[in-house]
Amino acid sequence: MADGSLPLAGITVVSVEQAVAAPFATRQLADLGARVIKVERPGAGDFARNYDASVKGLASYFVWLNRGKQSLSLDLKTSAGLAVLTRCIERADVFVQNLAPGASARMGLSAATLRARDERLIVCDVSGYAPDGPMGDRRAYDLLIQCETGVLSVTGTPDAPAKAGISIADIAGGMYAFSSLLTALYARERTGAGAALQVSLFEALTEWMSQPMYYAMYTGTPPARTGTSHATIAPYGAFRTGGGGSVQLAVQNDREWRRLCEQVLGRPGLAGDPRFVTNTARVAARTELHAEIEDALSRYSADQVLARLDAAQIANGKLNTVGDLLEHPQLEHRWAEVDSPAGPLRALPSPVSIGGGLVPALGPIPAVGEHTDEILAELGFGAAEVAALRDAGTV
Repeated sequence: MADGSLPLAGITVVSVEQAVAAPFATRQLADLGARVIKVERPGAGDFARNYDASVKGLASYFVWLNRGKQSLSLDLKTSAGLAVLTRCIERADVFVQNLAPGASARMGLSAATLRARDERLIVCDVSGYAPDGPMGDRRAYDLLIQCETGVLSVTGTPDAPAKAGISIADIAGGMYAFSSLLTALYARERTGAGAALQVSLFEALTEWMSQPMYYAMYTGTPPARTGTSHATIAPYGAFRTGGGGSVQLAVQNDREWRRLCEQVLGRPGLAGDPRFVTNTARVAARTELHAEIEDALSRYSADQVLARLDAAQIANGKLNTVGDLLEHPQLEHRWAEVDSPAGPLRALPSPVSIGGGLVPALGPIPAVGEHTDEILAELGFGAAEVAALRDAGTV
């Protein structure tokens, strides 16, 4: 179990969850000390367990999303399984679910039903689309949400759209679920009342698209796909250097633009060129701007350019691979181990820094149903009752 001194120690979360969004939210709660009981199908468990077998036979998604949780296997298509789940929820502070649209309500697990029994309960429903909208009954997956929210229209090159290489819709929804749950727990401390929370992946990612939407709304022109460049800020992105190298740099204002010209490019006169004197002008003349910058940088290697950018206090970075990230010096002191059914695994703790000497938990990754007997015993089931449930395939 998690350290009792962590902020969410004593909070019990029951989650009927699968895939990414809800498990991502509840893993954050587990890292902060909450007891998270993950309800899974007997045998197969969360289908994300079978996305791949790349981590010593375990799925990379599951390893990432489910450390520090307890696994309770239940067949929720049976009345006995639902009865067990109901007893779990009666002892919980939080109930989270991201089942298919309408499934939780058909099981009698709607927020209204559950909170009518316990007004202190916090219920969080995570869905693809908000249920009160015209698409509320549609299934949704990360790529589809990226498409529906226009992410692909602003990501990629002028010739071809591209989805983000990570599950940004799920991550966005999971983080809004996490923050809303923290807010509800804080509010309950003040008022004694729980809450019914609804988070949709569509609305979460739409929030992330707000800047492009404002830009399009008031200019009449949507931002263009610009590869590694920024649609509305320049210079920003990848630039070729001498020796076949490249660097990533980002200029945020006209003061930095002048420093770039004077201290990095060695072309102080370029700063006052009418084509480039303001950010708006630089964006409009992006092709000419890039040609001028790359011509100046061609005299230096990538490492030399990075050193000059650092000296001029111009933000910059390398285009790393995932392998480079694994060996990144910024992470060197962060790596730890997490236990799993496959043995110890390398893992990174939560990015949250609590302070006061408290360290977020890094609990083990559970096997399917690993904690079923323990949880049933806590709920008052005797050995014979547990055996009967197991014989019936309910757990």
